[in-house]
Amino acid sequence: MPQTGGQRYHTSTSVFLNEVIKLAISLTMALFEMSKTLPSNTTVATLFHTMTTAIFTNESWKLAIPAVLYTIQNTLQYLAVSNLDAATFQVTYQLKILTTAIFSVLMLGRTLSARKWLSLLLLIVGVSIIQVPQAISDPLPQGAVSEPWIKALEPLNDLGNNVAARMVKRSGSYEGIHEDRAAQVPHMNRNIGLMAVLVACALSGLAGVSFEKILKDSSGSKTTTLWVRNCQLSFWSLFPSLFLGVIWKDGEIISKTGFFVGYNWVVWLAIGFQAAGGVIVALVINYADNIAKNFATSISILISCIASVYFFDFKVTRSFFLGTCVVLFATYLYTKPERGSQTSTARIADFEKTTVDRSYDDQLLDSRPKSPTRFHRTSASTSESPSIERHSHKRDA
Repeated sequence: MPQTGGQRYHTSTSVFLNEVIKLAISLTMALFEMSKTLPSNTTVATLFHTMTTAIFTNESWKLAIPAVLYTIQNTLQYLAVSNLDAATFQVTYQLKILTTAIFSVLMLGRTLSARKWLSLLLLIVGVSIIQVPQAISDPLPQGAVSEPWIKALEPLNDLGNNVAARMVKRSGSYEGIHEDRAAQVPHMNRNIGLMAVLVACALSGLAGVSFEKILKDSSGSKTTTLWVRNCQLSFWSLFPSLFLGVIWKDGEIISKTGFFVGYNWVVWLAIGFQAAGGVIVALVINYADNIAKNFATSISILISCIASVYFFDFKVTRSFFLGTCVVLFATYLYTKPERGSQTSTARIADFEKTTVDRSYDDQLLDSRPKSPTRFHRTSASTSESPSIERHSHKRDA
């Protein structure tokens, strides 16, 4: 990331601000949504009391578990992106589909069809095709300097001025040249980046499935709205991001340099995009389905590849192109609806941060009689009003 005044920003502060922005957006939308259901003469105090009661329920504390996992996952994403190019990170991060599938089988007792297991195997093969040749050649060993980061993450004018100022202060022998180069551009270690993204994928699957399990076991999940659930997750995420990240991890250096050291428009833009992305993912899954979300993810991979070539001078090798195609095909194969089934029993609840459970209509459909009478058919067709959720299940079929 770019520097401001020779200092880099702290990732722990960006993770914390990310959760603050998410909470602010979700709280605003939840208040607006709740105000439409209350009488017009409702006071502000009553509105906030109703909102507080909806957020802090007897079971809301359980969301602290996935909140901690999501916070660690977000931190590892920053670490991975700092050590991998954007295109490689995007493709490798699709392994979260694999981890979510495994945890859903182990924790929720779901069964996956042979086609889905095949798609997961192809996913592993695709990522391996990309990573193995890069690990052998290792174009970015520890301590190496990646020049594209200069062009993409720091204005060239500021870079030249800062370097010139530091060189003037040095002695004739230019002692400390390594410190100068380290301050100009970040060191990229592919091994650290790969390890970080793999652990982030594992935490993504574990957090998503544990979140779904908590929602299914919760008695008030059916009446909790999307935005209220977002508020609960973001609220509990503030504590690990603040105490574990800002205070415990970087507290000493932040007390010396300041909270917003190294912040500029690029850092703020990245934080804003990540916060907005978490909310948008929730909206996509809530108002569309996981297939649409995964399709958008595939498009994002293509955009990342194109942007990396244009902005970072990223070279698309044969292995990267082949591996990306395999990953995209595996994603399509996994999310393709099962033929002849109304709902996919093996569908992964690929929950990202700030999402809600969508399995209640599945439970409702499973509870209906297998051979309904004519009266049941008539009453079901006339009493039920169409909804977004039902349309999404029809699309899944």
